[in-house]
Amino acid sequence: MEGGLGKRNAVAKIRQVDVSMLDKPKTAARAKSRELSPAAAARLAQHRQMVRMLSKINDRDTVFEVRLEPGEKPLTVRQRLMKAAKEANKDIVVRKSEHGWLVGLATDDRRSRRGRRRSSAA
Repeated sequence: MEGGLGKRNAVAKIRQVDVSMLDKPKTAARAKSRELSPAAAARLAQHRQMVRMLSKINDRDTVFEVRLEPGEKPLTVRQRLMKAAKEANKDIVVRKSEHGWLVGLATDDRRSRRGRRRSSAA
């Protein structure tokens, strides 16, 4: 071991190249947009349907039930509902129902009281 470097004395190779390599625009073929898989297409369709549903919720009396298909995970569907609500700029509450989830506009009496209390100074 000379100089205490051990096996770490590999050196990068340097060579001079033509200036055209630096100046020419990249010609890398852009990746073609691939078709969605059937599962991804179904998720996208479900997301669009949720956004349309949420756009119809304008008062506290409008409530929808989202029924779960066999094999769907309830918490995943709830997360998708919350993501769609954020996209639709809606403040919603999601509650369990016998067959899935109930979705309605968030009002003071419907909001969760869990967690920290909101400070009155804010």
